[in-house]
Amino acid sequence: MLVLSRKQNQRIRVGDSVVVTVVRVSGDKVRIGIEAPDSMRVLREELEEDAPGDVVLQPVAELPIPGLLRFVG
Repeated sequence: MLVLSRKQNQRIRVGDSVVVTVVRVSGDKVRIGIEAPDSMRVLREELEEDAPGDVVLQPVAELPIPGLLRFVG
């Protein structure tokens, strides 16, 4: 793990496409901003367990399409 000290408004670059900015330091809290490509998932660690995984659609009963068509006019 790389540990860095940064002051408010200072930035850290991660690779070519991620920038982490120290937005505010207040007491024992630090507010950070993360700029990353839309295709990259950025998630707080405590939410990772609750994050939806692959969505699997369950089959549903077939719709009676011929019966429904009589309502379209």
